[in-house]
Amino acid sequence: MFGSLGVPELLLILLIVIIIFGAGKLPQLGKGMGEGIRNFRDSLKGDQTPKSNPPKDDGSKDR
Repeated sequence: MFGSLGVPELLLILLIVIIIFGAGKLPQLGKGMGEGIRNFRDSLKGDQTPKSNPPKDDGSKDR
């Protein structure tokens, strides 16, 4: 399917994406796509435990 796409075609697609979303939004777009793919793979594996970040210790303690 992607065998017929060469470097010029990929550069044209990248240029269109930059025009549509802007250069500043590309990192956010990539992060969102990566998280979506990761969640999809986890659901296929059957990993039903939610991954939560442990609370960060800011150095202050209740006294």
